[in-house]
Amino acid sequence: MIDITTATPNAATITPKRRFKWNVALDHLVLIVGSLFMILPVLLAFTTASHDAVTIHREGLQLKMGDQLGVNFQKAMFEKGGFTDTVDGMRMLTNSFILGIGFAVGKIIIGMMAAYAIVYFRLRFASFAFWIIFTTLLLPLEVRILPSYEVIQGLGLTNTYTGLIVPLIASATATFFFRQFFRSVPEELVEASRIDGAGPVKFFIDILVPLSRTMIAAMFIIMFVFGWNQYLWPTLITTEESFFTLVRGIKQIVISYTDAQIPEHGQALALAFVAIVPPVLVVIFFQSWFVKGLTESDK
Repeated sequence: MIDITTATPNAATITPKRRFKWNVALDHLVLIVGSLFMILPVLLAFTTASHDAVTIHREGLQLKMGDQLGVNFQKAMFEKGGFTDTVDGMRMLTNSFILGIGFAVGKIIIGMMAAYAIVYFRLRFASFAFWIIFTTLLLPLEVRILPSYEVIQGLGLTNTYTGLIVPLIASATATFFFRQFFRSVPEELVEASRIDGAGPVKFFIDILVPLSRTMIAAMFIIMFVFGWNQYLWPTLITTEESFFTLVRGIKQIVISYTDAQIPEHGQALALAFVAIVPPVLVVIFFQSWFVKGLTESDK
């Protein structure tokens, strides 16, 4: 007698054939192409930085690795150069960190204080003041650079860290995001702190600042990267090489064609690669805080 249960396949064990999803494949293809489009120039700069100046000058960008990578990085970071032979890559890296961190911290402090005043103080023209601040987004640095330079020069702040940082720290972007976040704070929390005897300063420092940690982290990433990549303002406000930032100083390494000298493109590319690393690390390590901070403002 034949066992029918063993002769016929179990219907429950038959898995349907998985259909190929062309839309998913297309999405991944677009992501891969976009990633290559972003990564390949950086990779090309890294491989070219491993060659000597003569090879780069004669043959252009290089796809294969050379044997001068360590030499170019060592000269770019630790060998003093420029017109005065007083500045090296480490000095410019320090200046970039001072500008980026000072720029981000200043914008966060000013933005938080402005948003706090607009949201929690009963000012008659608070909304009007906010929209006046917000419209400054239509006036980028390039539009107001001449009057800003005149003010800084009149105050004698050229070739100073104060002149580099202070004129740029007013931020409509930070004010907008902190205003949206403060408006999402429950009114019951304000009433409870008022009953406990907390004044405006104590409520701001003890309640709002801890609640705003993720938003502060998100704003820090945006403002740090923006300040780190500044080129026009440091170029205008600094004439002494000791105040050059990385982005500003890369051009100084590429020597002009004088006295039959060849531009040091290998060192310039090595310094450019160093300039890329800190913003990338900041974004990688704080990306979860960045997303959480921006999404929490919509609650």
